[in-house]
Amino acid sequence: MKISYNWLKEYIKTDLGYNQLSEILTNIGLEVESIEHFQSVKGGLEGLVIGEIKEVSKHPDADRLSLTKVDVGTGELLPIVCGAPNVEKGQKVVVATIGTTLYSGNEEFKIKKGKIRGAESHGMICAEDEIGLGSSHEGIMILDNNANIGTLAKEFFGIADDIIFEIGLTPNRIDGASHIGVARDLSAYLSQKEKISYTKPSVDNFKIDNNSNFIDVEIQNKEACHRYAGITVSNIEVKESPKWLKNRLKAIGQKPINNIVDITNFVLHETGQPLHAFDADMIAGKKVIVKTLDEGTTFKTLDEQHRKLASTDLMICNKNEGMCIAGVFGGADSGVSDKTKNIFIESAYFNPVFVRKTSKKHILQTDSSFRFERGVDPNNIIYALKRAALLVKEIAGGQISSEIVDVYPNPVKDFEIELSYLNIDRLIGKKIEHQQIKNILAALEIKIISENGDNLSAAVPPFRVDVTREADIIEEILRIYGYNNVEISTNVKSTISYAPKPDKNKWKNIISDLLSNKTFNEAMSNSLTKAEYFENLESFKAENSVKILNPLSSDLNVLRQSLLFGGLEAVSYNENRKISNIKIYEFGKCYFYKTSNDVSNPLNKYSEEEHLALFISGNKNIGNWNEKEVVSDFYEIKSYAEIVLTRLGYNIEFFKQNEISNDIFEFALEYSLNNKVLAQFGMINKKLLKKFDISKEVYYADIQWDNLFINLPDTKSFQTISKFPEVKRDLALLVDKSIKFSQIKELAFKNEKKLLKQVSIFDIYEGEKLGANKKSYAINFILQDKYKTLNDKQIDKIMNNFISVFEKELEAKLR
Repeated sequence: MKISYNWLKEYIKTDLGYNQLSEILTNIGLEVESIEHFQSVKGGLEGLVIGEIKEVSKHPDADRLSLTKVDVGTGELLPIVCGAPNVEKGQKVVVATIGTTLYSGNEEFKIKKGKIRGAESHGMICAEDEIGLGSSHEGIMILDNNANIGTLAKEFFGIADDIIFEIGLTPNRIDGASHIGVARDLSAYLSQKEKISYTKPSVDNFKIDNNSNFIDVEIQNKEACHRYAGITVSNIEVKESPKWLKNRLKAIGQKPINNIVDITNFVLHETGQPLHAFDADMIAGKKVIVKTLDEGTTFKTLDEQHRKLASTDLMICNKNEGMCIAGVFGGADSGVSDKTKNIFIESAYFNPVFVRKTSKKHILQTDSSFRFERGVDPNNIIYALKRAALLVKEIAGGQISSEIVDVYPNPVKDFEIELSYLNIDRLIGKKIEHQQIKNILAALEIKIISENGDNLSAAVPPFRVDVTREADIIEEILRIYGYNNVEISTNVKSTISYAPKPDKNKWKNIISDLLSNKTFNEAMSNSLTKAEYFENLESFKAENSVKILNPLSSDLNVLRQSLLFGGLEAVSYNENRKISNIKIYEFGKCYFYKTSNDVSNPLNKYSEEEHLALFISGNKNIGNWNEKEVVSDFYEIKSYAEIVLTRLGYNIEFFKQNEISNDIFEFALEYSLNNKVLAQFGMINKKLLKKFDISKEVYYADIQWDNLFINLPDTKSFQTISKFPEVKRDLALLVDKSIKFSQIKELAFKNEKKLLKQVSIFDIYEGEKLGANKKSYAINFILQDKYKTLNDKQIDKIMNNFISVFEKELEAKLR
């Protein structure tokens, strides 16, 4: 939100510079994120002065150039060569002196002393387009004869020069979404040190000129509209706004439109109260009706879009049709135009929930909806209406032609809150004088209803929608008292807390460091994603998605079931920017909805899991003169997944391994233990990659982080290196092609649990000589006894048992 320094000082009289005010605003909770310098004309016409042409003669060497001498009030005449056809003696003109910088769009050039066709030129007589005051370049800009020589151009033309604060307004501080609101907060802070207060523009001279154009108001939906007020102003003239009003709006990034619309925007940013001006002649039946329309009703908005309304969209209607989406956007047929002569000004308080739902549904974010969604001040409705009506009379003429219609069926009361000095001191951590607390509350316009010893009863005005509890009032007191005024205690207060083991966060940091050291980059994607991703998928069914009731957009309408799609978005984003070698990882939660008939606890239908995802695409390395590029493959993602599992203390040998292929993986391997899936990794399905416009292969590992901690091994355990040697033996087995190595490995460990340490494969052979549907595995076995050296008899017995088991269970033959 933008706040103008000059505009702000109209409501609070202070000599503090903008840097000091910026620091104060940040300290009291209105954080100034940036400070900008605003000029209504780029460059601010610095270096430009008003001059008078005293002499004009033709250039001897150029027919289209003139030699002039110009008086700019310095006591000597400046020789200037001018190419304009309309230059004449006695004209008052704008002169750019030597050293002045002129701007044309994003380009700039500096005026220098020089010679043009041999003639000295010490400046430039300017056209209006050359200094940003118009678009004409037909000749120099000629001023009225009453212009004083030597006057600075920025003073003559009234160029606005301002400082703009960009305030990062938090959602709870809508009371600060206006210049008066910010002035009120500043006043509360500054009044603690000196007698200072903010002032609002007076509306005491408001009066009704006649009642010739009365428009009635009816609120049919009282839940959606708590208060609605309006007034008519007749015989106005819609035209361009005066310079001061346009400059005020330009300074805060608003585009001036016409005097009526500009007034409503000005009052909005001044008071925080959104207004809307209707063409009064377009209000059929001379009655405004606040209601909802039937589901699917078509309504044409100001942007010429035809929108289908929901039955919950609150509308401002006349007797026949809708005129405006309440609090969000105006209609195309009822707004103010150049032909408008009579207007009806609306000032209302709409239910924030209704406005927010409508704004999100139609994807319409406006200054009005921003404020209505968070809650405007219901007690500010009439003041803002009077302020706007007086400005319309002043700027657009006309007469106030009706009484104020104010429909307010259920007035909003102040929030009454009980608090105690004891709790104030306890929560702040410092004892503050009772009188100072009362002064702060009064400056915040919080009334003390009663005081009984240590206890207070306070009434909080409705514009502070976020102050509803004792702790909220205490926070307000501290905010104005100053966080920096609370000394840091030298006492250390702590509680003993039990940290569950294993510590998942600690392990997360360990694995993050491990992967980062392996040249991975960490990604953090949104937990909200597209429902479209899960359509027609068997691996992640659409009905298991947790849906968002009021999504920000169709791209963020469900909670993710997997980290896969966020990772693929990141891969696609990088690939589109010519970053082809990608290694990223992400920790994140995944969310699931389970259809169930269990109505005892609705929360049982929802669950969440934490996962770790790894993504690899492109090359393993960057090629150079002595090293070729090596393309990433399945074994690379396998190695990184196993590095993670091993670092957590798992022994890969004990995992059950299954090959998988589905709508996510082209091919993949799954590791499980005790019927719990720990990891899946492989190459992503090419059809899925095509949806993301990814041209290269992507390898993906999904590690189920929560399952890893069910039976996490004790990584602190250790054992001495055995004094007795390992024994290695090899077997060449002829088996059916359907037999997997994992089956052989599982049988071996099942048959010999004590002495078998490792089983590995070092060769696979297939050929016609072996027979149809046959293949040969060359397998290595490592045996070791911790307490003695194995002899041949023991070794032969174990190996013979292996052969026997393989023949019986797998129909294997020894080659």
